[in-house]
Amino acid sequence: MGQQKCILVACGIAIATSKVVAMAVEEALKERGIEVITKQCKASEVARLVKGIDLVLTTTPVSGNINVPVIQTLAFLTGVGKESIIQQIIKALGE
Repeated sequence: MGQQKCILVACGIAIATSKVVAMAVEEALKERGIEVITKQCKASEVARLVKGIDLVLTTTPVSGNINVPVIQTLAFLTGVGKESIIQQIIKALGE
């Protein structure tokens, strides 16, 4: 693996949902031998915080000038389609 990647995890108000998703993503990727750093924020903060980020993972729509891949999903909350999203994340990170 190359340089450690950073994923910005966004939800509506950045209190609990983004933390749950971030932990689940870290665990799922670690099981596959991929270490990442996650940061959490509100969806409204994504455009401002995207500098230095490799991927945005969000549970709600985001807008603004976002020049990195964005994946919108509830899979880490519902479990539905989780493996497919994990594969999308791996691909987006170039792993």
